[in-house]
Amino acid sequence: MRVSLHNRTIHAVKLTLMMLLSSILILSGCEDSASSALNTVPAVAEAVTPAAEPGEPVSFWVATDMHYLDKALEDGGQAFQTYVTGGDGKMLPYSDELTEALVRDVEQNKPAFLILSGDLTNNGEAGSHKELAAKLHRMEAAGTRVYVTPGNHDINNPWARSFDGDKQVVAKHINVEDFLRIYDDFGYNEAVSRDADSLSYAVKAAPGLWLLMLDSAQYAHNEEYNFPQTDGRLLPSTLAWIDDNVKRAAQEHASVITVMHHNLLSHTSMAVSGFKLNNSQETMKAFRRNGLNLVLSGHIHMQDIRRDPPEASIDPALPVYDIATSAMAVNPHQYGRMTFDPASRAVTYHTAQVDVDGWAKANHKTDPHLLNFKAYAEQIFAENSYDKAMKRLKESSFTEAQKQSMAEVMSKLNVKYFAGNAADSLEEIRAMPGFKLWESMEGGFMSGYIRSMAEHAEVSNTSLEMVLTTQ
Repeated sequence: MRVSLHNRTIHAVKLTLMMLLSSILILSGCEDSASSALNTVPAVAEAVTPAAEPGEPVSFWVATDMHYLDKALEDGGQAFQTYVTGGDGKMLPYSDELTEALVRDVEQNKPAFLILSGDLTNNGEAGSHKELAAKLHRMEAAGTRVYVTPGNHDINNPWARSFDGDKQVVAKHINVEDFLRIYDDFGYNEAVSRDADSLSYAVKAAPGLWLLMLDSAQYAHNEEYNFPQTDGRLLPSTLAWIDDNVKRAAQEHASVITVMHHNLLSHTSMAVSGFKLNNSQETMKAFRRNGLNLVLSGHIHMQDIRRDPPEASIDPALPVYDIATSAMAVNPHQYGRMTFDPASRAVTYHTAQVDVDGWAKANHKTDPHLLNFKAYAEQIFAENSYDKAMKRLKESSFTEAQKQSMAEVMSKLNVKYFAGNAADSLEEIRAMPGFKLWESMEGGFMSGYIRSMAEHAEVSNTSLEMVLTTQ
């Protein structure tokens, strides 16, 4: 079946602000034998014991929003180029190369495990899921275990497309059963417990460390709605399942990290919906009740770390951190490198860019964009940000020179914002003539976005040191 490039499904009203945000490149030793129509849970005889000595610090990575697109689904033609240009900044033309570079980084550095927190594929294409899983198998063959959880793009997605010349072509997408079959080796088979009502599971990732891989996506009605539901939540039964598993972890005096696609905390001051869990307050109560003080999330595509209550607050509540790692598919194409010390329960996190340049050289590629990918990707992102700003300002009363000055601010600030280091350049950016022009605007989405990006970060957004609670 072929569909016109411009014949796109109309979003639900509740997603309008979410997609507007995207349009300017901004803003995953017990047995459970219960089963449901969603998720048949096999009995777990014994947990996998990670190959690490007791007391030895463990290194692991987290990446999110891969949005992998199988190369066989695009021909580089007009339809694909139009789709990429009108999108939200994903580097889809080099999706396969980015993922291959990540495989190489894993093979060279050998982290104990890699967490992928949702939006594994562009729009849930069956071919993309299968090709990505093949690459994950190579990581595991190199000695790095992989744990995945789905995002809002991955399951029952009616927007799955391939690209043929000047046409978008409906592509086969996957359902829940397909997801479990494709990714059973990446967490589900070694789970010590699986939630009967979602694709959530618990796994012993290292001595003294459990992961709760939570399914926050809502995909049951995607085909009925004819679009992928963007917002997320944790089911009441999943929250009860979390309670049970924290008790199990406590029997081993283990610490627990929670992982999900959607955010627990707000990562922007803008009034936009769809990023933070719909039931974030209820979830926060459950997490605090269980002493869960670290969440690894994604979804919003930019790099940000938030703490509740904030650092300077006198609120006595348990501080909970939410690290939203920026999208692997979007500049600066980075992930989080982490360590866990079972003796002190200390966790460290810092961002690292995937080494596409090194992969290209090692594999004798001749494409100059790949050989200089870091600079090329930033240039493309900056240019797209500039063009979006100029388009927004087209009907304004500013002179052409003023519009260009304002677009330069948008371009520079957006690059820094997505990387998580906008605070490092704020003084310079605030001194630019275009910034003062943005401040002079009354109302408007773009001016509000500029102001939100220019807020000072209370903590670093690219690194963190904290201590997990012991259950």
